[in-house]
Amino acid sequence: MEPIELNDPEEIETFLGKIALAGRGFCTDCLLSDVYEAGLTYPDFLKAHGSDPDARFGNQSPAWANYHVRQGKKVFIVYGGNGAARRTHTTETP
Repeated sequence: MEPIELNDPEEIETFLGKIALAGRGFCTDCLLSDVYEAGLTYPDFLKAHGSDPDARFGNQSPAWANYHVRQGKKVFIVYGGNGAARRTHTTETP
């Protein structure tokens, strides 16, 4: 998958609503709900890269392996996949 970067909150929400992750570690049917649960209610930056056969974008597979979502100083990251256990991390930058 080609890397993608989005800065429009509405586009980001639409994009994340189509991402489903399966395989080892963190899994979800809708990445947007996990972003909301992490406290990012209006994400203003998204970067996705890598390729993971256990990830889907709508009906397309493979999809991106790594996701970096930000709202202000709060960051939600999904990394791993493609054979490795997938993990998440939420933090606030100074």
